[in-house]
Amino acid sequence: MQKTNPHIALVISKLCQRRLGASIAALENYFLSDSNHPSGEKLSSIKSDYLRMADYWQRGIDDAQRTEVYNQLLHRLFALTTDTQTNLLYRENTYWQQLYMRPRKQSADWGLTLIKSRLENYVAETAMLELEPEHIRSAKRLNLDSVHQQFMNNLFDFILTDYSWSDIMARSYDELLLSPTIDMNDQQLIVSAVTMSLLRTFDVNKLLTLMRVYSMTVDQNIRQRALVGWVLTLDSNVDTLYPQIRSQIAEICNNEQCVQELTELQMQLFYCMDAESDEQKIRKEIMPDLMNGSRMRMTSKGLEEIEENTLEEILHPDAAERDMEKMEQSMKRMADMQKQGSDIYFAGFSQMKRFPFFEREANWFVPFYTHHPAITGIWNQVKSKKFLHAITEIGAFCDSDKYSFVLAFEQVLSHLPASMLKMVDDGEAVPMPIGGEVAADERQSPAFLRRMYLQNLYRFFRLFAVRSQYSSPFSSTDCYLFFANKLFRGSELEKRVPEVGAFLMKRGRKDEAMQVLLNCTSIGQNYQYYMLMGTLLGDSSDNDKELECFKKAVSLNPVSNKALVGLARAHFHCGHYDKALEIYERLLELSPESKSYQLNAAICLANLHQEEQALKFLYKLNYLHSEDVAVVRVLAWVLLSCGRAEEAQKHYERLLHQDPVSPLDVLYDGYCHWFLGHILSAIDSFKHYLTFDGMDIDKLETALMQTDADLLKQHHVSDIDIRMMLDALIAV
Repeated sequence: MQKTNPHIALVISKLCQRRLGASIAALENYFLSDSNHPSGEKLSSIKSDYLRMADYWQRGIDDAQRTEVYNQLLHRLFALTTDTQTNLLYRENTYWQQLYMRPRKQSADWGLTLIKSRLENYVAETAMLELEPEHIRSAKRLNLDSVHQQFMNNLFDFILTDYSWSDIMARSYDELLLSPTIDMNDQQLIVSAVTMSLLRTFDVNKLLTLMRVYSMTVDQNIRQRALVGWVLTLDSNVDTLYPQIRSQIAEICNNEQCVQELTELQMQLFYCMDAESDEQKIRKEIMPDLMNGSRMRMTSKGLEEIEENTLEEILHPDAAERDMEKMEQSMKRMADMQKQGSDIYFAGFSQMKRFPFFEREANWFVPFYTHHPAITGIWNQVKSKKFLHAITEIGAFCDSDKYSFVLAFEQVLSHLPASMLKMVDDGEAVPMPIGGEVAADERQSPAFLRRMYLQNLYRFFRLFAVRSQYSSPFSSTDCYLFFANKLFRGSELEKRVPEVGAFLMKRGRKDEAMQVLLNCTSIGQNYQYYMLMGTLLGDSSDNDKELECFKKAVSLNPVSNKALVGLARAHFHCGHYDKALEIYERLLELSPESKSYQLNAAICLANLHQEEQALKFLYKLNYLHSEDVAVVRVLAWVLLSCGRAEEAQKHYERLLHQDPVSPLDVLYDGYCHWFLGHILSAIDSFKHYLTFDGMDIDKLETALMQTDADLLKQHHVSDIDIRMMLDALIAV
């Protein structure tokens, strides 16, 4: 959503609290401070109706319609408030002012009757062209498409900059978007225009139109665009104002297919947002092998074939075969990324968005069709038609990238090697896009159609020249993390929360995973949910809740080793070392050779001051796994804890030769020297500790005075000793 004026934000806040009188007063005060707003009469009408209702109430008159009227007044005032915000935007922002005026200069009449007539006439006239001779048909088709595309560009701009819709207008758009007499490409573009308008300013009627179209349309392209539109524009703040949104969501989520699509959409949004990181992986890890295996090299003039090197083949006869194997592996890796949902073409096409075609907002969202006036001339060239048809049909290219490819085709041709260019000219080239061919049935699947549309959206918000004027849904968790939206609480979608939570954790998005899990209110008896929540809480300071989650997980699946390990860890975090030890001993009965269980049991024993028992485990593990740094680290720590600093120091010396070095190993090495009376060596170790990122004298003081205070006291290091050590380090 666009940034809201603070005075308008105050009115909206009071409206969301359902405080009608206070909202009227707040907007009235704003109008008094800014006389340029033309909405004073509408506000006066709302205020008059409210005062009349209040007067009846004060006189004790019973009114069965009072609640309904109160809600209607709230809705009228909300629409007036958001329209006021829109007016302010058009008045103060040159870009939006020009965008608002652009379609209205072309036509003064943008009524639904005229719009529907124009759209239906286009379909009828296109059908009639089939009766014309070929040479006449082509010219008429080009003219018809040019006029129509200009109309659609203007219609997109009109809807994008339109004010709030009434209930009647919303129902009219429902009919327009569901009508079988209107071209489905036009309907898809209108859906995108409504979405973009909603991203600018929330409007409940536009939102409900998208939700109804999603539920009722028979065309999957329209359906998936509508799904993305209403999901990304949900505003949970208006829940109290418009309870029908939650009701509509609950109804949608009662359909298992809808729940599946919503779950897929949540994951696809993250794949889409990882386009830049995927690009780094492709550029650094995959493309070098592809170039080597293809026997091509990139030059300033484009791709160039590498001439055969007879001497190289004699000296390294297997090199070409190895390069080919690497290329095949890289191709498979790209194909796997693409099938998984990664946007593997973002970087490659990001430089192809500078054509004049992409100066119009609508062209970022128009479905790809070969009669678009901007590309029909290129598409119908004899030498390019077969090649273009093949590459745009079989690859996983979104509409935006298909237009980019066609527009850049002549430049692409000029960069191809001569032998490949001849094959293209002869129509013999059979291109295979990087990432592989996508089967025809997959290209029509809801998941694929949705992914391609998301990529259109992502490209607009990342690459459009004036993107700063738009609020990207990909940069706001309120938009893209809809599984954490309270409007879905209590719906059937909650059954898929553990699946999405696990997906986010695997991708390292722990904070977002936590938001999704916390939003769930009716998870019931779900083992995976409690395992995920317990794991996430393990990284926080809420040890009691972590323990509660793993207890629940164990009760649901008593034979799960993972749940038992989680419970043991939770007990450890709570300081219940005896209970944690009991669980590890139980696990060791089942898996006596488990290194992990033995190591954790040893740590519990050490914390219970049973160091000798702990060392039995650790000496054995160190013998069997002498190269395991984790084993050495625990052994050194236990030796240090039980007063055997000299032995511990030998192990820490070994750990300090690891790459990378752990700051804690350096700190404990300093303790060893200190306890052994090697004060200067201890100072050197602590100096080294302070060189690590994020370490400073305050953190060292915390470690000495609080975290490791018991350990230092055990080795007779006094408070004065600690102060002198800190002074020595400061002096240095």
